[in-house]
Amino acid sequence: MAQFSYKARRRSGEVVQGVLDVHDRGAALIQIERLGLLPVSLDLVKGAKAAKGASVTSGDRSVSLPPFLREFIGRKRRPKMQELATYTLQLANLLRSGMPLTVALNSMGHLESKGISPEVSRQLRQDVMEGKGLSDAMARQPHIFSELYINMVRAGEQSGALEEVLRRLSTHFERFAEVQQKFVSALIYPAIVGCVGFSIIVLFMTVILPKFTTIFTDMNVPLPQSTQLLISVSSFCATYWWILPLVVVLLVVFYRRFAASEAGRRNLDRWKISIPVLGKVMRLNLFGQFARTLSTLLHNGVPVLTALKITEKIIPNVILKDAIELTREGVTDGKTIAQPLARSQVFPQLMIDLIKIGEETGDVPGSLQSVAETYENELTIALRVMTNLIEPAMIIVMAIGVGGLLFSILSAMFQITSSIGRG
Repeated sequence: MAQFSYKARRRSGEVVQGVLDVHDRGAALIQIERLGLLPVSLDLVKGAKAAKGASVTSGDRSVSLPPFLREFIGRKRRPKMQELATYTLQLANLLRSGMPLTVALNSMGHLESKGISPEVSRQLRQDVMEGKGLSDAMARQPHIFSELYINMVRAGEQSGALEEVLRRLSTHFERFAEVQQKFVSALIYPAIVGCVGFSIIVLFMTVILPKFTTIFTDMNVPLPQSTQLLISVSSFCATYWWILPLVVVLLVVFYRRFAASEAGRRNLDRWKISIPVLGKVMRLNLFGQFARTLSTLLHNGVPVLTALKITEKIIPNVILKDAIELTREGVTDGKTIAQPLARSQVFPQLMIDLIKIGEETGDVPGSLQSVAETYENELTIALRVMTNLIEPAMIIVMAIGVGGLLFSILSAMFQITSSIGRG
């Protein structure tokens, strides 16, 4: 037998302490959860000896993967927002039903969650059984759980409201997934139209035009300049077709090198939020993402400086990252969020005014949530406008391209017919 001193929380949030005489750490955690407590820390009493095999759990064997397999799992793709939302909601529902954390994680290990392997839940359970907090266990799997996720879970553990925090996390990821889906839906039709138009032009240039070229050559009739230019382009593409993929590869390499440099990334990000139509969509998405993330973190008890730092890492635009960094430095100096945010001259005045109202009323998370909803609604409208502009523009471009090809062929046919008539 060994003695373990523990610190845990009741569901009401009250902290309790005690000592248990058990065989190993896993048995101590089971005993704590049977008491209806959420373990915070568990330490072996000095001088006591724990039994070997503490990592083996009772009732269900949790097999620990070898290091090389863990590394292989770590190389897999990160789960999508919707997949994280589903996984988080499943865990929250199990905890809400009254299951202890280890039992809930054991059940999650038998559930099929798209994008997240059952081994993830089994490893989380194993780590929790060894005395780690859930947030610490999640920190060991950064390819699945982001810093935002881990910090919110840690705040939930400290406040004794883990189930509620998980539900808020699920809602957070659901809303981000909805925004992503709106972007995808807005670009599907233009992408299809563009691919069809490009395929028609390639088919025409490589299959149809060479047949007409043979006819034109046999007739030995002077051709219009537009037709001669089209035939020259077709011949060049047929002879030097390998130049096109080479140019594409070089452009991709140049773009990546340019985007990897600090100056290049900054110029690209500034251009993205400045161009007409699309720039507005990008700005609305970034503002909504900033407000939603910061609101979620603050609402769950994450300190302001930590919340700003996490939000800064999540925002993909360098220009906004710099503004958030300046805001964080201003808050460190004792200023409010709204003042340094306004000084950055990046964020809109509406957002700053709403945050200022939230600071005056003591409800910054609520104000940020209102900001997020405002910009998400505006984003929906902006995406609809962008789609309505892109669709006819794509059709017009495709019509001009195909019409130009047909005009070149038909003008040559008329030229040949006129020559035959005169002959």
